[in-house]
Amino acid sequence: MYTPLLALHSATRWLVLLFVIIMLIRSFWAFGATAKYTLWDSRLRVITSSVLHIQLVFGVWLYIISPVVSYFWQHFKQAVHMREIRFFGMEHVFMMLAAIIIMTIGIVKVKRQPTDQLKFKTQLIWFSIGLLIIFTSIPWAFSPLIHRPWIRNF
Repeated sequence: MYTPLLALHSATRWLVLLFVIIMLIRSFWAFGATAKYTLWDSRLRVITSSVLHIQLVFGVWLYIISPVVSYFWQHFKQAVHMREIRFFGMEHVFMMLAAIIIMTIGIVKVKRQPTDQLKFKTQLIWFSIGLLIIFTSIPWAFSPLIHRPWIRNF
């Protein structure tokens, strides 16, 4: 179960990045152009939120069954000094959780804004912060600190 779930989690990250970036581009363009917050924008917000939370479920499930995380908790004193083990046992999970919480707060705040411009501005701010955290916490293939393949096979 671990390997297919890891591949699914890896593949879903691209959907998360795609939808968050589309939302940010739309927010940036619409905020500058004083556009209306349309039904399409609301649907994009809901779809992005859904993809984020699906990824969260995959991530939590993966965290529970991961042998790397299991090793981290069983050998905490030694594992905390191992960069790769510490990254997956502690750093990745907390940073991604923080990013999803920040973006979820942004989603809720967007609904409560009285004007379209404030909705786009709120969306732009909260999702930019969340995306920045996500970018720093993904184990990119090019990262010298911790790296994983671009796409995992099942």
